[in-house]
Amino acid sequence: MEKDKILGLAERAIKEYVRKGRQLVPDNELQEELSESRGVFVSLKKNGELRGCIGTVEPTQKNLAQEIVKNAVSAAGHDPRFSPVRPEEVSDLEISVDILGEPENVSGLEDLDPENYGVIVKKGHRSGLLLPDLDGVDTPEKQVDIACKKAGINWGPDVELKRFTVKRYQ
Repeated sequence: MEKDKILGLAERAIKEYVRKGRQLVPDNELQEELSESRGVFVSLKKNGELRGCIGTVEPTQKNLAQEIVKNAVSAAGHDPRFSPVRPEEVSDLEISVDILGEPENVSGLEDLDPENYGVIVKKGHRSGLLLPDLDGVDTPEKQVDIACKKAGINWGPDVELKRFTVKRYQ
């Protein structure tokens, strides 16, 4: 997969949504190139600060192209932590797209490496996820603590842990 195609698709999806209120439909050629189904996170930063981040652990669309479009639109317009991106902000956004590898069960913190693996925590019906290689997250303990806070759960032996790799385009 080419970096320019992935990031270009996310950027076009954001522009189409923010400026015209429509969801971009990727052309057939791009959908064929990006035909596999994977979980995807799209993160937006403005002036180095998070401006939106939405993703899916498991695919919800029929292909990667549609998954990127859906999550790019959601990151720009539906992240509950932020107001929707305004048209005048679009050119100031830094976009990254993380394509997730298959999550795998781990037995404990010793199997985690926040630089190389993201983490999923789960307890009952609650779960939280933290992507890998984030500024300020340099220990497995900190990574799991943040993911647990996002999920609204307390870390303990009854919390299920999974790790995953990402292919990051930025």
